[in-house]
Amino acid sequence: MRNLIWLLFLSASLLAEGQNMGDLFKSMPSELLPGLSEGNKTMLLVDSGQTTVPYALGEIKKLAQSSDYLKIKTSDVGTTQLKLLPVANDSSIVCIIKTVCAEACDSHISFYTTAWEKIETNTFLPEISSEIFFDSSKKEMENYKYTVSLHHIYPISAAFSENGSDLTLTFNYKTLLTQDRITEIKPFLKSDTITLKWEDAMFRQ
Repeated sequence: MRNLIWLLFLSASLLAEGQNMGDLFKSMPSELLPGLSEGNKTMLLVDSGQTTVPYALGEIKKLAQSSDYLKIKTSDVGTTQLKLLPVANDSSIVCIIKTVCAEACDSHISFYTTAWEKIETNTFLPEISSEIFFDSSKKEMENYKYTVSLHHIYPISAAFSENGSDLTLTFNYKTLLTQDRITEIKPFLKSDTITLKWEDAMFRQ
């Protein structure tokens, strides 16, 4: 059933084969990056190096760009990544990661068609929570349930490499906790980072 729905979705929505990241960024709706003019979008894409343009909140700086990837710094604490991800029939979708690094870095991930129609995140990404970083084989140990339940203090950031489609998740708990609390948590952790592979039009662990 999922495959049938997916094929129908592709037929109806993914009509912009051949678009590169430059084309998509210039057509990106203003509500996704408020205050950035069409002219400034074009200026950001002029060359392959780092470029800075004025912005309502200060400046926007291009950090990285390729044919299917763009990373820009939108403020002193914020970045936005756009990534074209291949799906079926030579079509692509757009993944946007907006990250804010205040006390710790935390990301929000969303997906769109190349016509900028929003797609439900769970179509492509499993639920992301702090629990995926913990070793479930230790769940019978004392304090495991308490440690995992403190999800509100566990920000998670996400990032693409410039040349790859895999997604790296980083568990940013250390800057928010005392050393004693960090010491309590560490025995239950598998790792501070997890890589999700882009396979068959979905991120998989």
